[in-house]
Amino acid sequence: MITLYTAPTPNGWKASVALEEMQLPYQVHHVDLHKGQQKESWFKALNPNNRIPVITDHENDDFTLAESGAIMLYLAEKSGKFLPADAKKRHQVTQWLMFQMSGIGPMMGQANVFYRYMDEAIPTAISRYHNECRRLFEVLDSHLADREFLVDDYSIADMANWCWVRTYKWSGVSIEGLEHLRRWKNSIEARSGARRGTEIPYKIVPETLQKAGKTLI
Repeated sequence: MITLYTAPTPNGWKASVALEEMQLPYQVHHVDLHKGQQKESWFKALNPNNRIPVITDHENDDFTLAESGAIMLYLAEKSGKFLPADAKKRHQVTQWLMFQMSGIGPMMGQANVFYRYMDEAIPTAISRYHNECRRLFEVLDSHLADREFLVDDYSIADMANWCWVRTYKWSGVSIEGLEHLRRWKNSIEARSGARRGTEIPYKIVPETLQKAGKTLI
């Protein structure tokens, strides 16, 4: 059994989507970010960086691991799923996982901050992060032009990038004209495991966000 410490964010979903897709048994501990639980001493003992997600694998001497990308690699190796056995393909999957971690995630995160949360709008910052997110989306779209998934078969690289890309509206980024990206996004959304993973630790109801003048997905 694995314990997943998480919250409803793209990085949190990366872990829960992987667990659902790999059909590994796990239990969920919701970390309430609004109450600052990620800064409490019990959580800091799990992850000194005070960030979700974190897993503890009770079948492996209570092995505890943080950082969503590292968690996905660990779970893929544990389950033997969604990570190619071929060394070259394996490294390519890791490449696209790192693309999300170094590009898509940080840039969309900054877009969220300046587009959604700043008390005062800073147009140059908003434009900078929207443009960079769009550029990264175009990289994905171009790569997906002649392939169904990022590296041959569906993998943790697809899961990781999808968990962020699916929230493009929240970041204020357009995917207009990116038909390969849209097709890829929709095909993953059609997977029951992926959908279930995005409802952990609880389902975000789009209608609630819309009433507040916000749209997440």
